[in-house]
Amino acid sequence: MSNLTQSNTWKTLEEHYGEISESHMRDMFAEDPQRFEKFSLKLNDILFDYSKNIIDSKTMEQLYQLANDCDMGRWIQRMFDGEPINQTEHRAVLHTALRNKSGEAVMVDGEDVMPAVLAVQQRVKKLAEAIRTRSWRGYYNQPITDVVNIGIGGSNLGPLMVTEALRPYSLHDLNIHYVSNIDENHINDTLEKLNPGTTFFIIASKSFTTQDTMVNAETARQWHINAAGDDRNIDKHFCAVSSNVKAAVEFGIDENNVFQMWDWVGGRYSLWSAISLPIVIAIGQENFDELLRGAYEADVHFKNAPLNKNIPVTMAMLGIWYNNFFGAQATAVLPYDQHLHKFPAYMQQADMESNGKSVDRQGQVVDYSTGPVLFGEIGISGQHAFFQLLHQGTKLVPADILAPVSNIKCIARHHRALMSNVFAQAEALMKGRTEEEAYAELVAAGMDEGEIKALLPNKIFTGNRPTSTFLFNSLSPATLGSLIALYEHKIFVQGIIWNINSFDQWGVELGKKLASGILQELDDNEPTLSHDSSTNGLINYYKELRLKNKGESA
Repeated sequence: MSNLTQSNTWKTLEEHYGEISESHMRDMFAEDPQRFEKFSLKLNDILFDYSKNIIDSKTMEQLYQLANDCDMGRWIQRMFDGEPINQTEHRAVLHTALRNKSGEAVMVDGEDVMPAVLAVQQRVKKLAEAIRTRSWRGYYNQPITDVVNIGIGGSNLGPLMVTEALRPYSLHDLNIHYVSNIDENHINDTLEKLNPGTTFFIIASKSFTTQDTMVNAETARQWHINAAGDDRNIDKHFCAVSSNVKAAVEFGIDENNVFQMWDWVGGRYSLWSAISLPIVIAIGQENFDELLRGAYEADVHFKNAPLNKNIPVTMAMLGIWYNNFFGAQATAVLPYDQHLHKFPAYMQQADMESNGKSVDRQGQVVDYSTGPVLFGEIGISGQHAFFQLLHQGTKLVPADILAPVSNIKCIARHHRALMSNVFAQAEALMKGRTEEEAYAELVAAGMDEGEIKALLPNKIFTGNRPTSTFLFNSLSPATLGSLIALYEHKIFVQGIIWNINSFDQWGVELGKKLASGILQELDDNEPTLSHDSSTNGLINYYKELRLKNKGESA
C-alpha cells in the first residue's frame, strides 16, 4: 500500500466521504445561504465558483490538509526555483520563466536564463512584425498572405488554440493555417488554396526529426521548389522553431530564422516559447505580451496565495476528491465561448499526457487512480450531444464551465440567450428534478394518470452533479493567459498529490518506435510475418489492397 493511501488525512477523507456522499447539494444550499461566498475565489476579473460541488467546509479543510501533507508549498517553490523536478529526464520545469514579468533572474544550473528568453522573444517579435507589416517578401517580391505552422502535439495544439481563442485580436487579411496530421489530406487540403509565392512556413519541432512534422515539412518544401523552380529562396519562406539548428540549416533554413527551444520546457507547455511565433504573427506582440502578463499574474497567485485561497490548488483538490473518493473516471471542460472551441482539446493533451501515469516518482506501480479521462466541447453544442449522460447517466462526470460576461460585439439577444444556458445547465446539474416536481409538471401539461405513470420515471433527474464555473469579463489576451496557467498549475498540483512526474511522457515513445520499424516493412510487397497474427494480418491486407489499387504514389 502506498504512503498516500495510508496517510491519516487520506483515511480521514475516506471516512468523510462516507458521511457526505449521500448528501444532496440542494440541501446544502438550503442550509447555508452563504455557500456561494464561502466557496468562490477571484483572480482579477476571473470568478471561480466551486460552490456547486459535493463538499462542505470540512471537505475542503481536509483536502487542503492533504495538499499540505504532500509538502505542496515546497514543491511549488522548487518548480519556480528551477530545480530538476522532472527527475526521469533530469530537467527543470520552467515554462513559467517564459512569462516572467518580475525582472528577476530565473536560475537553471547556476545560469540566469532570462537574458536568452528575452532575446528569443525579441527575435520572434522582429520576424512577426516583418510579416504583419508586409515588409517580409516572398521569392517574387510579394508580401506574405498565409502562414502555415507545421507541428504536432504542443507545437500545434497550443498555438492553434490561442490563435482561435484570440481571433478578434488578429489581422483578418493574414491567414494562419495549422498542419499536424501526417495524413496527406491535411497538408494537401491546406496547400491547394495557397499561393507559393505568398506563403510562409513555420517548422516547429524541437528535435527536427519528428516523423509527423518532417514528412509534412518535406512536402511543403517540395511544393515550394516546384513553384519557385529551385531551392534558393527557401530562407524567404521557411523558418524553424527547434533546438537542432544544424538539421534546420541542412533543410535549407537560414540560421537566423531558427528560434531556440529549451529542454526545460515541455512541448505541451511550450506555447509561451518561440512556438508562439504564429500567435505573435496573428495578434501582434502587444497582445502576446498581455497573454504573458495574464499567465504571469496566475503564476504569482499560485506561488503566493495560501492553499485555501489558491485557485489551482482548489481546482486540483476537487479533482482528487472526485477521482479518488467518488471514483469518477472522467471530467469535462465546457467553454461557452465559440472562440474557445479548441480549449478542451488543448486541455486534454495538457492533462492526460501529464498525469496519465501509473508509476510513481520512486518507480513503483501506484495502487490508486491517477489522471482522469478529460473531454469537452463548446457548451451549447455539448448540450445537444453528451449532456444527456451528464444529467441522467450512471457515471458521475464533474465539469468545468467557462463563460464570458461580455463579447467583442456582445449582441444582447445572442449573449443573454447564451448566458441563460450557462446558469441553467449548472443549476440543473446541481438541483435535478424530484419526482414531485416532475409529477406536477406533467399534471400541468394536462396528462392523465396513465400517461403520467408511464413517463414519470424518465422525467426525474437526480441532480447532485458537480460543476465549477469560471466567469470572466471577456476573453481578452490577459484573461486567456490566466486561464491557461491556472489549469497548468492544477495539473501540477494533482501530480504532486499522486506522487507522479507530470512532465515526462514516455508512454508516447513505444508507438513511435514501432512505427519506425513498420514503415520499413511497408516499403516492399513481401508478406510481413514478424508481428502478432493481428498486426501481420492488418499489414498484409493493407499491402494486398495497395497492390490492387495501384493508386498510392511514392
